[in-house]
Amino acid sequence: MEYTLEVIPLPVSDVDRSRDFYRDKLGFTVDIDEEVMPGLRIVQLTPPGSGCSIALSDGLWNTMDGPTPAPGSYQGLQLCVSDIKAAHAELVERGLEVTAPVTYAPSDGATFMYFKDPDGNGWAIQEYRVRETRPLRDAI
Repeated sequence: MEYTLEVIPLPVSDVDRSRDFYRDKLGFTVDIDEEVMPGLRIVQLTPPGSGCSIALSDGLWNTMDGPTPAPGSYQGLQLCVSDIKAAHAELVERGLEVTAPVTYAPSDGATFMYFKDPDGNGWAIQEYRVRETRPLRDAI
């Protein structure tokens, strides 16, 4: 049995503001923006080239057991790119406040930049050059 990670619910305070941020500043594709059942609107967005999406919602947490995470409480979410300099230039051009890339070691995979969404959810973008020729989905 294969298990694929495909959707991560993300706690936000304003679904429309967050949808616009991820679509306009990061270039995520809006896959779904609809009321899927009475009182439950889902906005699902996918990063370019990714097999995993984020889901934004006003009422999604009410359908799950456990506590509702606070908007901005997620830290360490991570995107990977094959060319961090090109990604940085593209994101800055889109108006995203993102840190300059930092190389922690000369090895592939050791260069990062960081940003936060409007609620303070923290993201890292990692350069992993091997992804250009061998996407993660093909690495097995």
